Amino acid sequence: LQYNRVWIPDNEEVWRSAEITKNYKAGDRFLHVQLEDGSELSYPVDPAALPPLRNPDILVGENDLTALSYLHEPAVLHN
Repeated sequence: LQYNRVWIPDNEEVWRSAEITKNYKAGDRFLHVQLEDGSELSYPVDPAALPPLRNPDILVGENDLTALSYLHEPAVLHN
């Protein structure tokens, strides 16, 4: 999963985009990510509920939501 981008829940912005900076292995308790502002974060995760993946930039602003690779709340709100 390294270099994939995900959506991290946030109390102020609802969702924040982040890039995974270290490979996640099953059983890891934290996901190591870098937020868009450059800050790094060790995000605690439940292996049964990993954060949703972010769609590629080419799909941002897509009129037809069914064309999105990943369709979930943060993807719809961002689009």
